[in-house]
Amino acid sequence: MPPGRSAIVAIRVKPGASRTRAGGSYDGPHGPALIVAVQAPAVDGRATEAARRALASALDIPAARVSLKTGAAARDKLFVISDPPSDLDSRVARLRDES
Repeated sequence: MPPGRSAIVAIRVKPGASRTRAGGSYDGPHGPALIVAVQAPAVDGRATEAARRALASALDIPAARVSLKTGAAARDKLFVISDPPSDLDSRVARLRDES
């Protein structure tokens, strides 16, 4: 994608996990979602922030380019990726294929 564009990534957050990781697929309300497990509890937005950072890390992009679009108080969230890498779809698909 050209610079200045954005992309949406659907995720399913699993708060309170033993370790933070991104991998696996969940058929959520926004379509196939990437599962992101985080150690942070689902309290005061801590799990959402941890999921934002974990998603950025898993996609190998700066966390500043990832922002929440919808789902602040839900497990199913949509994140906006600013200036996504050209292979974003394949990166997300590869992570969704992991279990």
